[in-house]
Amino acid sequence: MRSIKHKIDICAAVAHVTIKEYLVYRSHMMVSLFVGPVYFVVQFFIWTAVYGDGGALVGFEYEQMIRYFGITALLGYVTWNSADWNLSMLIRTGRYLTFALRPLNHRFFALSQKIGHRLLAIGFELIPCTFIFILLFGIDMRPSNIGWFVLSVALAFFMNFYVNYCLGLASFWIVQTDGIRYLYALLSTIFAGALVPLVFFPVSLQFIQFFLPFQYISYVPVMVFLGEYRLGGFTLSIPAIVGIQGAAVIVMFILSEILYKSAMKRFTAVGA
Repeated sequence: MRSIKHKIDICAAVAHVTIKEYLVYRSHMMVSLFVGPVYFVVQFFIWTAVYGDGGALVGFEYEQMIRYFGITALLGYVTWNSADWNLSMLIRTGRYLTFALRPLNHRFFALSQKIGHRLLAIGFELIPCTFIFILLFGIDMRPSNIGWFVLSVALAFFMNFYVNYCLGLASFWIVQTDGIRYLYALLSTIFAGALVPLVFFPVSLQFIQFFLPFQYISYVPVMVFLGEYRLGGFTLSIPAIVGIQGAAVIVMFILSEILYKSAMKRFTAVGA
């Protein structure tokens, strides 16, 4: 229990310092405030034209589709992180040595930083955008079950962090990981459901998504928000899909642990 409390205290301290640091550059966050609304407006006009006089597409009615992309836009403010770029930069420049000599695991330090950064984003980005969607577009932003939704969003945050951190760890083997990161960003945009809901894809491709991390970052929490989950010919209850999401996060954590230990065996630096 003392060890857990100690880690919580460290995480809180690092998150607090990160919040204070980014408050100095809050204008940057104010600029990113427009990213979500612009993305949503584009989707709004596209799907308004697609639906025309009404009807339903693969089980989505017009209102559901608009809510889908509304919450997708907001979700990015909570789950976004740049752990891959940060770690890759530290490795390329040799600055990772300063972290390797510390008694604190860098992955835990990076996670604590991202928690603080995203908590700040909730106040400066998420909440203002939520009011914009409600007041200007009249979107119902109430989740079907707030408890399951909050849990699913938290799991999506951890999944995105561990995936990105694993991408950053690749720098210990190939140094320059820009190509890998760009490829992942493209695949994530497509297969996380940011462009179209995953049920629009062929059933075989939908089924594969259960074994990939993408849907657990965006599609799952969005469907939990809507109160129904369908993919690959399966209709699962909300507790069931959140449980699968949690299991996927655990698998990704274990993978990041294995890669982290392997990377530390390869790490060499002058003076280390």
